[in-house]
Amino acid sequence: MKTTRTSPPAPVVPELDAVARAHAATDQPQAVFAAVDRALAARIGHRLFTILAYDPDTALATRLYSNLPDAYPAGGSKTVAQGPWTEAVLDRGEAYIGHTLDALRQVFSDHALIDSLGCQSVLNMPIRWRGRTLGSLNLLHAAHWYGPADAAACRPYAQLALPAVLPALLTL
Repeated sequence: MKTTRTSPPAPVVPELDAVARAHAATDQPQAVFAAVDRALAARIGHRLFTILAYDPDTALATRLYSNLPDAYPAGGSKTVAQGPWTEAVLDRGEAYIGHTLDALRQVFSDHALIDSLGCQSVLNMPIRWRGRTLGSLNLLHAAHWYGPADAAACRPYAQLALPAVLPALLTL
């Protein structure tokens, strides 16, 4: 018995497709990182976007990508201190959303630089594998920009960034 489809196929999300296609490029990991940057700028919005890798043995966060390299160059590292942010993002693997500059002050020592870039809110989305946070996508924008729906929309992009983040973890 022949079966025919009664509904149209699911629509392609152009931004997800562009990130998936970027995996075929030879200039890795930059091709994937830049595609994720463009996709999230279009889908969610950000003024500052970075990708970090985390080394749980040293508690070191290393910046792999930045859309504003003059202010936040790739290669910069910092030790991550325990607190509500690390408990959410690193330990539980949950998104962290800070709505105001005051929320950023409580979590980020570089809050003055963040504010100078016109950013007063943040969405940190963990990049997860086998129950561990290996990195994060970090989107910053005007106050009250991000909410739970943005976190849900960001998650697939974080996981599509995983193959591009993994090689960096081997060299940390």
